[in-house]
Amino acid sequence: MTSIEISKVIYECAHEVGLAFADDPAAISTLMSRGIRGPLLLVAPWFDLPLMGELGRLAPELVVTAGFDAPVLRYALSDFAFEQIAVDQQATFSSEGLSDGPVWLVGNAEEGVPLAALGHQVGAEVFIVSGDLRALSPEIRNAISSAPYWGLFLQESGGDAGWQMEVIRRGDELPGGGLLMFDAGFDRRLVAIYGHPSGSALGVLGEQSAEEGVERLRSIAEGYDADGSVVLPTFEIIATVASAGAGSDGDYSAETARDVIRPWIETAAANDIYVVLDLQPGRTDFLTQARYYEEFLRLPHVGLALDPEWRLKPHQVHLEQIGTVDAAEINRVVEWLAGIVREEALPQKLLIVHQFRLDMISNRHQIKTPPELAVLIQMDGQGPLTSKYNTWNVLTREFDAYQFHWGWKNFYDEDIPTPTAEQVLELSPYPAFVSYQ
Repeated sequence: MTSIEISKVIYECAHEVGLAFADDPAAISTLMSRGIRGPLLLVAPWFDLPLMGELGRLAPELVVTAGFDAPVLRYALSDFAFEQIAVDQQATFSSEGLSDGPVWLVGNAEEGVPLAALGHQVGAEVFIVSGDLRALSPEIRNAISSAPYWGLFLQESGGDAGWQMEVIRRGDELPGGGLLMFDAGFDRRLVAIYGHPSGSALGVLGEQSAEEGVERLRSIAEGYDADGSVVLPTFEIIATVASAGAGSDGDYSAETARDVIRPWIETAAANDIYVVLDLQPGRTDFLTQARYYEEFLRLPHVGLALDPEWRLKPHQVHLEQIGTVDAAEINRVVEWLAGIVREEALPQKLLIVHQFRLDMISNRHQIKTPPELAVLIQMDGQGPLTSKYNTWNVLTREFDAYQFHWGWKNFYDEDIPTPTAEQVLELSPYPAFVSYQ
């Protein structure tokens, strides 16, 4: 019925009309390749009254058909002159390249051919797509962004297509480009300096200003593109710092004022640098602390890291035991952060969970990995290189390892020796995040 409705809107009459079965892409492509001076009407399932009524209204001089038996045509089209053409199984037709009209996204080739043909009649540009819409090429994303409106014909999108379209339409990309942090067709690796803006005691990030940190990142990132990866320089900022004292709120964690962090985030935005805010929550929970930095996490170039080493149970204190967290607490952060991504139509956001012992994360396999987030486990153990390799192998060979991206951490003072870029690139699985402390 769609083809008839389009015909009624566009055509008062027609010199020619094309006829094909709606489920015969080859016949439709054959007709469109020939060129029809009028509408294409799709027969589904048969020559019913609406179809015959539209033919009568248009009063064409010629009906051009493909994919029908001759006896059927002589019977159904007895009142019309018709031309039957042979179906070319190799015929192809695409409406890509039209401009200034709507965009239609179609879920498979079988649907795409008839919809492309109908789209041509209304000036629509039709793209056959599959999977995550944020992975579409820049050319298609630009066509969507500039279109006055669009249509979705995606049966297997799982409800994600709508908000993914909003991400495309808003147009905010990750530093370095793209909407997905780690796309199968785009090997991105984040290389970070880690620490606190206050100084060098907590890592190399605080050894210089934000502007000087930009230059240092360029030096540190050298060699990490040797495997063809695109390197994204990153500031990993300790936003909440594990404290030996309980503090006024009793949580053994000191929250860094937002005004201290803001210059680093602004400098990063101006220099195509990503930012990860690291949480060491003490006796409070990760979500409570994450909410304090919500204004930053609503930006497209800011992600989040959770450090279970510093997640205390009641009556525990830092450095007397290694902290732990359960997947349920992590998932509360996952759901909240994914909600922000949808609300703001942001590109995919990075969520890191640190780990160097199996018992640091209980029920790791239950951590949710929704499409709004790229969830990454970072092996942040220190010491002799052999020990670090062993820890990496233990963590990455667990049965659930496939569901996460993976990261590695280098320590200038504690590692023996500090691994080189070449050594890090030898790791398997792919080290998508590398930080230096």
